[in-house]
Order: sequence, then C-alpha cells, then structure tokens
Amino acid sequence: MDISKEKLEWIYTTMYRIRRFEETMLEQTFKGNAMGVTHPSDGQEAPPTGICAHLTDKDWIGSTHRGHGHCIAKGLDTKAMMAEIMGKATGQCGGKGGSMHIADFSKGMLGANAIVGASIPLAVGAALTAKLKGIESQSVGVSFFGDGASSQGVLHESMNLASVWKLPVIFACENNGYAEATPSWYAVSAEDIASRAEGYGMPGVVVDGMDVFAVYDAAGEAIARARAGEGPTFLELKTYRYHGHFHADDTSKYRKPDEEAYYKDKDTLKHFEKTVTKQKLMSAKQLKSIRDMIEQEMLDAVEFGLSSPMPDASALYDDVYVNYSNPIAGLR
Repeated sequence: MDISKEKLEWIYTTMYRIRRFEETMLEQTFKGNAMGVTHPSDGQEAPPTGICAHLTDKDWIGSTHRGHGHCIAKGLDTKAMMAEIMGKATGQCGGKGGSMHIADFSKGMLGANAIVGASIPLAVGAALTAKLKGIESQSVGVSFFGDGASSQGVLHESMNLASVWKLPVIFACENNGYAEATPSWYAVSAEDIASRAEGYGMPGVVVDGMDVFAVYDAAGEAIARARAGEGPTFLELKTYRYHGHFHADDTSKYRKPDEEAYYKDKDTLKHFEKTVTKQKLMSAKQLKSIRDMIEQEMLDAVEFGLSSPMPDASALYDDVYVNYSNPIAGLR
C-alpha cells in the first residue's frame, strides 16, 4: 500500500471525524438545537476523504446540500461548523448560512449548496481560473454532486466546456443510490453514470465509494491528470448514506432492511480498520486513540455551539451584498 503512515492516520481521523460529526449533528437537530433541515452524510465518508487527501488549500471544491463531510475533509473547523448549524454568531458563516451553505475560501471550500448541481459550474470556474493563470499544477477544481444531479443540464454543459478547454477539474458523482427517495436505477438511463463521460471526451471511472483506498487511488490518478494539463475526469463513487435524505426522513418507506444491512457490512470505517490492522500498518491502540480524540472534539464542538451567542440584529445586512471595490470583504 503506497500510502504514508501520516496519510493513513489523516484518512482515518478524517473519516471518523465526519462520522461522529454527522451523528452528533443529528442528535443536536433532534434536540431542537439546529436551525432548519440537516442532511447527514454518514456512510459516505470515503469519497470526500479519498479525494481531499490529494488536495491542498490552493485547490477548490464545490459541495452539495449534503456537504458536512466535504467541509471536514477540506479542513474546516468542526466547532465553527457546529455553531453555524446552530445559527450562532461564532459559526463558520456567522450563523447565516446554516447546514447547507457552509463555506471557507481560505481552505478552498467554495461552499455547500442547496441547489441541486449548483456547485458544478463553480468548480469548473475555479478550474478555468487556474488554467488562465497557468497554475493547473497547483490548483484544481473538484465538484461533488449526487446521482440526482447527474441529469441536470448544468452538469452536461460543464462537462462539455471542461473537456473542450482541458480544464483541471474532477467531476465527483457520489452515487448513493437515491435522489431523495427516487432510486437511481429508475431515474438514470445508464447503468453506470460514469459511462456518460465518454460522450464528452474524458475518462469515466466507476469506483467503490465504500472503499477509501479505491477512492484514494482513482482520485490520485484523476488529479494527477488534471495537474499535468490533461483535462477533466469523471469519477462515479458508488456509496450509501446510512440515514435518510434529511434528518426526519423515514427510509423504511423506500429502502428495504436487507439493503441497509448489506451496506452496513460494507462500512468504510470497518473496512479501513480491518485492512490496516491486518497489514500491521496501524494498531488497534492507535485507532482507539484517534476515536477518543474525536469524541472529545465533538463534545467541545457542541459546548462551543450551545454557549455561543446568537447574531446581533445589527449584523443582518453584513456579508449580503458584494463590495466590488473589495470583492472578498467579509468572507470568512
């Protein structure tokens, strides 16, 4: 396995942080401490972790309404994220963005987005900027989106443009099998969404999105192509969300118990733990130490969020309108 010890520790830490953040966020949502609807991504830890393991703060990602995992994999602070979900002034976006609009330009996080497929042209725009500045080797764009967005016109327009101009962008389709409650086998015309990439002159790769090592390898190749000026790649990451579309979604109305049990057995965290301990790359003690650290981090994040103040009414219009003399003024 050609992954350094430090990178393996980062991968496990990131995946477990995503898992526990989502579970903790759900607990707080059901207690009434979150502002609005929350969309958990537990079960889908491998795609953002395996991809962002190859990125730096100079690379850009665009996210979805289910974006907490992407934010964490890109390095955002869980205290600020929890406070944001609670609508607090100390939140990542001052409590104004909430669960579906967390962003941090300093980390290359263009933002989660409530509009299906809306992050796709943002990532392509970031890639175009890198191309025009001649910094493809330092700055690529990655768009995360689901199977529900795979038939949106904006994706196909963006794929065509990215291929024509050989932009350094990765189209990362997290196919979790459902667009809300509509199964992809019913709504998508192709057995593999990645097969559509051929029509746009780019590689289309199907990846086991429950296996972080498979994601890491596929993403490494795609990002290397982009940095070398060889253009875009489409990755279809076949994964699964353990909870419903949103916190109060009843999955029993459209998913069967045997299906859920099958994917529980494919848990990416369990697969990682089994692999690294069997190959003696990490010990059970090391893994537990990481889990214990994250458990305390989640307790601290909740305490930080609950104890933080609500935004003052005087901040209502801050960060709402762009100051074109200083376009990034106010962005956190």
